Amino acid sequence: MIIMPARKYARQFEDLYTALNRREFVHPDPLEFLYDYPNPADREIVALIASGLAYGGVKQILRSVSRVLERMPSPRAFLVNASRESLVKTFPDFKHRFTTGFEIATMLYGVKRVIERHGSLRSCFVQGMREDHPTALPALARFVKELSSVFHGRPRSLLPPPEAGSACKRLHLFLRWMVRKDDVDPGGWDDVPRSKLIVPLDLHMHRLCLQMGITYRKQANLRTALEITDAFRAISPDDPVRYDFCLTRLGIRDDMSPEGFMERCGSACRE
Repeated sequence: MIIMPARKYARQFEDLYTALNRREFVHPDPLEFLYDYPNPADREIVALIASGLAYGGVKQILRSVSRVLERMPSPRAFLVNASRESLVKTFPDFKHRFTTGFEIATMLYGVKRVIERHGSLRSCFVQGMREDHPTALPALARFVKELSSVFHGRPRSLLPPPEAGSACKRLHLFLRWMVRKDDVDPGGWDDVPRSKLIVPLDLHMHRLCLQMGITYRKQANLRTALEITDAFRAISPDDPVRYDFCLTRLGIRDDMSPEGFMERCGSACRE
């Protein structure tokens, strides 16, 4: 396999996007929960829950997200009328790997407080945006800080601080879902530029980008995510995470193969 910059694979990426960026290929993915909420005020809350729990096996993820959402019909109205105590009582037996019911309740209380102060999660996030910021990272760090203010130093498996240097894959996944709008991503935050998004870097994407020579960095951290995002920005300046969904299908779905895609890329680049 000849190692070449990402732009050398632009045609293959676009072909993959055309073939796989469809709702029929979403399942199994926590993104599918967002489709049940046409109101962005509900959808942004669902997206934060679904992305926050998006670690571990996909079957467990879907089960855990479903368990949370079934207890809070009409998410925004539910939170507006909830108290910290009622939220803790709503999820006493919840457990998703490292995440406890108390942590879910505390995060949701943080969401309630943000809505009370800013009107919505979107409004809170947008207040941290600056035109001269090359990415949404500063706004995301401020957003997480506001949501986490009620944690008081407790473990934060749902809301890792972006300034700590990790890839924060789940938070960038949340932003992709809410900012982009196409056949897969439902959007809702129309005033946040897609151009400022960062690739939600997971092991599948990192491994593929290493194989393609898009990055040489061995750790899947924030610096690597930014490097990969810059590579995709060279192909799609206004939408650097355009290919995230279709590329991650290759490592998630049983009926698809990253090896097959790599072989097609190699053959095309040798032509």
